[in-house]
Amino acid sequence: MSNFLMKPKIDFAFKEVMMNENARVGFLSAVLKLKPADVKKTQILNTYLRKEHEDDKQGILDVRVSLNNDTEIDIEIQLSELRVWADRSLFYLSKMYTEQIKPGQAYNIFKRCVSISILNFDLFQGQKDFYSCFHIREDTRNFLYTDKMEFHVIELTKLPQELKDDSSDILLWAKFINAEREEEFDMLATKNTYIKSAYDTLQVISQDNEKRMEYEAREKAIRDYNQGLLEAEERGWSAGEKVGIEKGIETGEYQKAIQIAKNMLAKNFDFDLTAEISGLSVAQIEQLSKEEKIL
Repeated sequence: MSNFLMKPKIDFAFKEVMMNENARVGFLSAVLKLKPADVKKTQILNTYLRKEHEDDKQGILDVRVSLNNDTEIDIEIQLSELRVWADRSLFYLSKMYTEQIKPGQAYNIFKRCVSISILNFDLFQGQKDFYSCFHIREDTRNFLYTDKMEFHVIELTKLPQELKDDSSDILLWAKFINAEREEEFDMLATKNTYIKSAYDTLQVISQDNEKRMEYEAREKAIRDYNQGLLEAEERGWSAGEKVGIEKGIETGEYQKAIQIAKNMLAKNFDFDLTAEISGLSVAQIEQLSKEEKIL
């Protein structure tokens, strides 16, 4: 029990770490490229298990944060591959944006809305960098249309193996979120005081029996969900392979029947006998005879 540490990339553990305001300030300032001193106030707005469908067993736990009273931030961790993630995050950020206004209010009430996605799969194929940031910009002159929406994506699968002396804070945080071993946490805690605060919180919650039960239930739900996807994929491959074999047999048998029929027609056997021996229909034999004469 004393050596047990939760994995921060399990969204329940990450949510608990973000309850620590010092850790929250450090993480947000690293991702948004702010000086920690510029972060005047952060407030957890909610932690919400968002389900795509009623029977969704996994759901996605998001952490919503208010920053300096002028920015709302939605943080999500997704461990299993979801190719539509970009469309999904755009949908939810747009929803978060439009929910700010009520009938009769002016459009100048909108706060900046930020999406932070922490993904355990490659979303952007062919791109090597683990971190990407997107804004709405003009295509050729590259100036902002609006700064009210932005997207940050951290792909844990693309993290470099080794850290450098000048590694960025966002890389240190990504390494912390992806870490699993005590020595990794210890090393990262020495490089960033905010990460040390996060690690202190992680150690405390890891020894809380009730929180550990919640964590393990959440970890199991994610594991079962991923296993279900894997088995469904394997069943799909198996079924496809079976159909392919059957189709191959059918094709091979058909070609064999065609060749038998051609040989019999070349020797002037009548259509009925040719059909009986080859297994083709009389109509097929008649059509084949016409084609052979044309050739």
